[in-house]
Amino acid sequence: MHSVDSGGLRGALLSLLAALAVSSASAQQGAPVQARTNAFNDPFVQVTRAIPHCPVPEGPLYTEAEVRELAHVRSQHGGSCHLPNSYLYDAEIIPRVQRYIQQDGHSDDTSVWVLGERRLVTLMGCVQSQAEALKKAVWLVDDVMGVINLMQVGAERDGVRYLVLPP
Repeated sequence: MHSVDSGGLRGALLSLLAALAVSSASAQQGAPVQARTNAFNDPFVQVTRAIPHCPVPEGPLYTEAEVRELAHVRSQHGGSCHLPNSYLYDAEIIPRVQRYIQQDGHSDDTSVWVLGERRLVTLMGCVQSQAEALKKAVWLVDDVMGVINLMQVGAERDGVRYLVLPP
């Protein structure tokens, strides 16, 4: 059975959401927009492209302030004296997830991006029908500890459950 440290993940996500809310409010008030980068090198790739106009996820982009905020949490979850750094697995897991989805044949009518963080795979994008089969399929990839499904049926921008790039 796969398990996810939901308390630590929930704390990290809440911290990130708070930082994003502050940066969004600052941007709306005319404050200078801070540069955002994938400072942690989290693997993020588009694996399928069949649905036109699917909202493109922003990906793992962080301001310098967000990096400082998350660095402590990530170092605590990354490893210990006895365990290897769990973030190091992602660079090897995400290409296998990508190959699996592309070769599976059940995802040909989707537009999906995958993000790896701590052996958790986040699925974002658009599907034609229920996404549970794809989520279950990704669980079958070796070393995947959990799957977070943020996909939606159709390509509407309203109600998207992930941050999107501006149109």
